[in-house]
This record gives sequence, structure tokens and C-alpha cells, in this order.
Amino acid sequence: NNVLGFPFIFRGALDVRATKINEEMKKAAVRALANLAKEAVPEQVNIAYGETKLNFGRDYIIPKPFDARLLTEIPPAVAKAAMESGVAKEPIEDWQRYEDELYERLGGDNKITRLMLNRAKMNPKRVVYAEADHLDVLKAAQISRDEGVCKPILLGRREVILELMEEIDFENGDDIVIIDPKSDEQKEQVNAYAEKYWETSQRKGVTLYESQKLLRERNYFAAMMVNAGDADALLSGYSRAYPTVVKPILDLIGMAKGVSRIAATNLMNTSRGPIFISDTSININPSAGDLARIAKMTSYIIKMFGMEPVMAMISYANYGSSNHPEARKVKDAVEILHQRTPELLVDGELQVDFALNKEMLQSKFPFSKLAGRKVNALIFPNLDSANSTYKLIKELNKSDSIGPIMMGLKKPAHILQLGASVEEMVNMTAVAVIDAQEKDKKRQAALSI
Repeated sequence: NNVLGFPFIFRGALDVRATKINEEMKKAAVRALANLAKEAVPEQVNIAYGETKLNFGRDYIIPKPFDARLLTEIPPAVAKAAMESGVAKEPIEDWQRYEDELYERLGGDNKITRLMLNRAKMNPKRVVYAEADHLDVLKAAQISRDEGVCKPILLGRREVILELMEEIDFENGDDIVIIDPKSDEQKEQVNAYAEKYWETSQRKGVTLYESQKLLRERNYFAAMMVNAGDADALLSGYSRAYPTVVKPILDLIGMAKGVSRIAATNLMNTSRGPIFISDTSININPSAGDLARIAKMTSYIIKMFGMEPVMAMISYANYGSSNHPEARKVKDAVEILHQRTPELLVDGELQVDFALNKEMLQSKFPFSKLAGRKVNALIFPNLDSANSTYKLIKELNKSDSIGPIMMGLKKPAHILQLGASVEEMVNMTAVAVIDAQEKDKKRQAALSI
């Protein structure tokens, strides 16, 4: 009662200025707890209690105290009961706003994550998990499927996947597709995919035999599923080095029309709000032209998340204070952007503190396009600085990181961080689904012209 009842009953009562705590309000709290106990348990709770998978049953009949959903489930139920029983002096009219306020009380800025997950649920897509015979990847697929984020396609050793599914009570329903590209059962599909791949690669020195061999590999098979329209998006990289995952994606899916270089950005949920950091994974030392293209692609991703891009081009120098080639490179990239895309809110070269501190920027550089603006994207001059910065923010501030989000590909394919957490993979699933939704819209718009 002290842990699961008292705090949340009084939260709901106070939020409607209830004149008393009555039986109806207490019963509402009980029912909310009972319903919550039967829902899928967040991975953070499993981790906190050292469990593989908590499920409603003899060993788990009430929610755990560390379950953050208690704050967003019980107070609204109590508040509604207070209103219905006539003891609420200030009734709540906007329940969505009230729920958002409760989420804010959890600490951290997870609003963008919630919006992202809700958007993915509106039109879930078929997502291939290329490493589904790893427990955490399978957990991410289970959560994404149970929450209506995606329709999972599980690649890997079938017997291992089925064994793990039983371990975590992942129901193998009709909507679950399990594929082992190396099994005899998939030989026909592998050969069909290999034929398609060979048709596009035979003049590049690839033989049909080599194509068949490659298509038995999960990342090639997953990429071809997306390429052939048998899946809408893919996720891989949990257990393999980045180059080995990105190569089949580039070979089979390739770059979008008009794109000459792919890149990646990471979305950091920080205390000051969401910040995109580019390029965190691919381009080691991009040229000025490459930086301009990376900034432009980043702006598309920010818009995909429903925000206006406000981007700072980062350097160790501010506005021409250094003539070193590295500083000049950033300055040249800004000039390219201002000439070709004057509508974009982007400027530099800037040091990070000036980019993030509106008052400092306004005081020292009032002429900047970013003066008085809240910057939500940092475009770094090289891979070293971008990758180090996002990992520094992640570890020091315990900020959630969503990414790397691949930019510039023809179809949705995203590479997970090596050893990514279950939560990170669920978030990346939502990104992949939203990416697929957006590409569908563009394709439909192109067909209607």
C-alpha cells in the first residue's frame, strides 16, 4: 500500500482537488493495478529485478515499484473516479494533456520517444530483425509486436528462436514469421533472391554461385527482402561490426535518387530537449560539400520527427576566427548551404557552447541566423568529434540515444549500435517504421503525379 497505493492515489486526488478519498477512488486504484499487472512488463523493470521476462502469474501478481507506468496509469483512474463520484473540485478536461504532464514528472525528456512510438503504431510495418536468435533482439521484437509498433520478421536459427521465444513467453502466433536463410526450407527463396541480385551484379564480377552463397547470409537476405518488397524495413548490427552490416545494405538497397553519400545521425534525448548529432557512424573526414549534404539529410530526418530543423555547423572556431583548413571546411559548407538552401535555419562555423547557449550567441554574434533560436542539431566536421560527442553525452548525462539513424538510403534500413539495449532496439524499430511510412508517402505522391 505504501509503495503502490498511497503515492498514486494522492497524486490523482490532488490533481482534481478532491475533498476526500472515497471507496470509489480506492477501487479505481486497485483495478488500475490489476490491469497493469497483466500487461507486458517494460524491459527496464526486468533489468531492475534481474529477471529475463516478468509475466502475470504465480510469481508476479502486482506491478513492481520500479515500474514507471504506475504514475501514468493509477492517478488518471483515481482522478476519474473522484470526478464521477462528485468529490472533485477541479475536474480534468484534457486527459491527454494530463497524461503528458504525468510523463514529464518521470524526469528526462522522453516526449519525443512517446510521440515516435505512437506514430509508428498508427501504421505498423513489417520489420526484419536479422539477428533474432539473440535474446535481447528477440525481446525487442516481442515488445514492438505486443505494443503494436511493427509486424516482426525473425531471421536466424529456427530452433534457437523457438527456444528463446518459449523462455520469454513470446507467443508464436500467425502474425510471426520465422526464417532461417541457411535452412533447406528457404532454398527456393534464397535462389530466387540470388537470381535477382546476380542480374544487377553480374557485370561487377559476381557469379551466380557467389550470389547464392551471399544470400544465405542474414544481412544480405534481409536487405533483399526489403528490396523485393517482402518486408518494409530491416534492423541489424546488434552482434556484428558496422562495416559487415552496411556493405550488404549498400550493395542491395543502395542510395536514394540524388544522393551521393549516405550518413547517420543520432537523436539524443537530453534535459534541454532533443538534439540530433551528425554524422556519428559513416563519414570519417567529409569534405565541405559532404558536410552540406549531411546537414541537408539531417534536416529531412528532423522534419520526419515533426520538428523544425535549427542546425549549427560545429567547429573549434567561431565565424572565421581561424584560417586552418578544418575550420575553412566548415565555413565553406555553410556557404554552400546558404546559397543552395537559403530557407534552412543553419549557420556556423560555431563552437558547441555558443551553438547551445542562446544568450551567448545573441550577445557575441547577433548577425547569426541562429541568434535567439534553440538549436536542435549539431553537424560535426568529422566522425571522431561526432561519435565521441554523442557517446560522451550518453554516458555522462545518461541520455537516451536513438540511432544511428541511416540517412540517404533508397529504402528503410537501420544499423543498431553493437550490443544495443532492448529499449534502444525498440526505439530503432519505431524509427524504421516511421521511415517506411514516410517513404511510402513519397512513393504514393510520386505515383499520383
